[in-house]
Amino acid sequence: METKCDRAAWLKGPAFQCSSELAPVARPYRLVLLGAPGVGKGTQAELLCARLGACQLSTGDVFRAAKSLTEAERSPAMNAALEYMKRGDLVPDTTVLELVRERLACLRCGNGFLLDGFPRTVAQAEALQTILAGEKIKLDAVLNYELPIDEVVARISGRRTCPKCKAGFHITGMPPKQAGICDKCGTALVQREDDRPEAVRVRMAVYEKSTTPLAQFYRQRNLLVTIAATGTPEEIAARTLKMLPA
Repeated sequence: METKCDRAAWLKGPAFQCSSELAPVARPYRLVLLGAPGVGKGTQAELLCARLGACQLSTGDVFRAAKSLTEAERSPAMNAALEYMKRGDLVPDTTVLELVRERLACLRCGNGFLLDGFPRTVAQAEALQTILAGEKIKLDAVLNYELPIDEVVARISGRRTCPKCKAGFHITGMPPKQAGICDKCGTALVQREDDRPEAVRVRMAVYEKSTTPLAQFYRQRNLLVTIAATGTPEEIAARTLKMLPA
């Protein structure tokens, strides 16, 4: 069997089937991942999936995949989500929940799952709880990655992007060979407006305001596991695995 699934059923919707299967695992985990921008949550999702044999179910990936499908291939919920995104509006809870309901088969995956990007609100968490209860599925844990705000600002504000070839760099983590110049095409690198320190702090304040009630929701249900997102990605992943329930 393959060790990685192409996630077609998740990315494209219930009309599609995954073309490969994950190698079966003895202990499937069903997890939700929380974490502010810049804490490395996406990297942790990839590492944990590789180590646990679970499938990463990211709502952000669904939104991105929808753009590459024809209107006929997209489900009504995917078309609705794209309309909101085109207008620059947030996709409402009702549409996000419909996207998830369309993909119940993915939640039933025998290898477990890592939900990334959903739920984002208490209302979504309550709805997810109802959906999982209907499928007789229980969450094992909600992993909440935390990092001091100054470190988050340093991580994000250090990002630089090539406007021509879109290559990404970081002034300390992955600097270009020549300061300010893209290694691949020689174009001057730029800093995105929303990566500037003042913009990052605003984003963090918004994240904290929306996520604090969500974290409390899961804390009250003894599901929240808070993990320090310091160190290398491998160190954080090892720390996470030690904190998972047996």
